[in-house]
Amino acid sequence: MKKGILVTVVILFASLSVVQAQEGELHGTIDVTYLSKYVWRGFDIYGDKSAIQPSIDLDLYGTGFGVNIMGHMANSSEHVNGERWDYTLYYSNSLFEGESYATNYRLCWINYNYPDHPSKGIDEVGSQNASLQELHAMLSWPNICPAGFIPSYILVKLWPSESGSFSGSNSPLGGTASGFAHIFMLDYPMTIQGIMPDTAEQVLHLHTEVIYNDGVGPAGQNVDQDWSNAVFGISTSFDLGSNMMFTPAIYHQVTMDKSVNDDKDETWVSAGLTYKF
Repeated sequence: MKKGILVTVVILFASLSVVQAQEGELHGTIDVTYLSKYVWRGFDIYGDKSAIQPSIDLDLYGTGFGVNIMGHMANSSEHVNGERWDYTLYYSNSLFEGESYATNYRLCWINYNYPDHPSKGIDEVGSQNASLQELHAMLSWPNICPAGFIPSYILVKLWPSESGSFSGSNSPLGGTASGFAHIFMLDYPMTIQGIMPDTAEQVLHLHTEVIYNDGVGPAGQNVDQDWSNAVFGISTSFDLGSNMMFTPAIYHQVTMDKSVNDDKDETWVSAGLTYKF
């Protein structure tokens, strides 16, 4: 049933792309990012080990619809079975353009797939399929703060792809991957004097977010219903020419709930290389 829904959605996206081909162009980005550790919604996924994230994002002819595929691979044989691929279908648009309460929104469906885990149950206890699905809605208000701060909010609904999987009702960890999360974000683009030669200005992107976890553990962990963590980050991009960008960043997490992360604090860096077409 779920596979049939996925195939139907993909066919609809492909049909829409053909119809719109005469009206716009296909744009997108190809990116490879290195992370000194992979922290996702407060969880240290690979136990302080570094990771590589390749991705491709396609803007389907300016329709607002898009497709994104992103991989997450630890640079350690210890977590080789933790490789994950995220397949995202999304629609983004805006409301009330030109008003102080102008709202950008993005609606997403995501399949989190673990290719090294079986897709079907292997015994009477349940399935070892770790794959998850998610629906989320993001709202952002770019004009509401005169000082240039941009607040955003994301409502997340996550659930296991297999109802009887080890990340669901049969989790040996006593929790479940099914539930909601609320993410509150604040961004600020700060312009400074250019760092590179022949560059007049450099934009530093300041980011902070705080997450309320409604008891969701993506691997079936027993997680509290509480404010889980806050993240503070700064990034910037350098134009390398030929549609190539280099983006370094540094992030720091303050963990407020140890059921999400045993470490009190997490700090990591990332470096991404992006090609736009």
